[in-house]
Amino acid sequence: MMTLRFGILTVSDRSSRGERADLGGPALADFVTSRGWLASARDIVPDDRERIASALRAWSARGDLDVILTTGGTGFAPRDVTPEATRDVIERDAPGLAEAIRAASLKITPHAMLSRAVSGIRGRTLILNLPGSPKGAVESLQVVADVLEHAVQLLREDSNAEAGHKPR
Repeated sequence: MMTLRFGILTVSDRSSRGERADLGGPALADFVTSRGWLASARDIVPDDRERIASALRAWSARGDLDVILTTGGTGFAPRDVTPEATRDVIERDAPGLAEAIRAASLKITPHAMLSRAVSGIRGRTLILNLPGSPKGAVESLQVVADVLEHAVQLLREDSNAEAGHKPR
């Protein structure tokens, strides 16, 4: 097992102003640490495209985060701009992760089809948008958790990345 290092970015106008407690970020941090991984960075930003993108760029450039999780701002509300900010930053798409989350979430709620979440890669950092509700964020992360170590091995160009592959 490898120790993944996570950044958790909560996107919420109200939480960034201190008007509402951030519940999504702590819920994700609890899940991350329960897997033996590290929640190495946490922050809260408002629903502002440039502020979100700036945080994603800065965290990706640090070099000590393998995965950045965003929670919030992925719906239909006019201020929900996390997917746009993420697209401004990523260099390569990783659509299968967001597709898997939506497919699994549809088994729980029809509202999953309203998610505009995206996932992608900047440098050697994977960025994954998750819902704003703590329950939805953790359920979504659970869907992809088992592939994250392999994804990071591939991003790091780790020679062990292909060890689990079997010829067809």
